[in-house]
Amino acid sequence: MVPVPAQADIKKIVKKRIILTIFLVLKSLEENVVYFISPTEIKNLTELVNKKVRVGGMVKEGSIQTSSNQINFIITDFKSEINVSFSGAIPNLFAEGKGVVAEGFLRDRNFLNAKKILAKHDENYMPPEVKEALEIK
Repeated sequence: MVPVPAQADIKKIVKKRIILTIFLVLKSLEENVVYFISPTEIKNLTELVNKKVRVGGMVKEGSIQTSSNQINFIITDFKSEINVSFSGAIPNLFAEGKGVVAEGFLRDRNFLNAKKILAKHDENYMPPEVKEALEIK
């Protein structure tokens, strides 16, 4: 005959499983969090992080340099700047004087190796298809 666990034992097991599940979810989120910081915040860091970071600001005018497989540019927050190097597809909205978020790893306080570039647009942005549809009417 198999012993039947007491009601109190079942509650303890359920409670432990809930705690374990919550812990695993929080740990997973912690590993996937990407910090968003400005060039000034990078300059003021007491210790560089070895985690993936997102650096946001404006693409400095005259800073974009392209080669066959790489683009280099400067992100500024108008107080400090950081050099960015990126290999990959550039978003259509990426341009000098426009907002950008570069995601990657800091080499030092002055250089970011970007793995992803996200171009930002202003609140007045309208997709070309929508703009054309509105002009037709």
